[in-house]
Amino acid sequence: MNNPRREQDLKFLRQSVALSVEAKERGELPFGALIVGPDGEVVLTGFNAFTTDRGPGHAETNLAREAARRYDSEFLRKCTLYTSIQPCAMCAATVYWAEIGRLVYGATEADLAELVGGNPDNKTMDLPCEKVLAAGAWQVEVAGYPEFKDEALKIHVGYW
Repeated sequence: MNNPRREQDLKFLRQSVALSVEAKERGELPFGALIVGPDGEVVLTGFNAFTTDRGPGHAETNLAREAARRYDSEFLRKCTLYTSIQPCAMCAATVYWAEIGRLVYGATEADLAELVGGNPDNKTMDLPCEKVLAAGAWQVEVAGYPEFKDEALKIHVGYW
């Protein structure tokens, strides 16, 4: 059965992987994210910037902060942030505080941790974004796509 929302989610998850490739080509860690408006159009894209800014420049945090500067919360609550890897606790909280209404990811942090095998350059946390977001006064809708795991992790194979 055709599920238009699922097809749209997978389309934008693939775009988040492409942004991860672009981040890697820029010399950054391979993470990218995008925000899609209620009309289905991409409104912002973002990259990991840890190498550049030496701070917690995760793609989702950078993107959520920029979105909050550009758009009001009424609009952002109708938007979706897409990212190939489940956001860490910091990124999930930033999505919450930016008031982005929906979050979609492919592979989990646990999937990434298993792949990188404890590499000290990837400080993956064992705190799912769903748990962080559930603590909020309002609820961000979260959707994970486990069947997208291999595609989401491909850029990370051999990187760490």
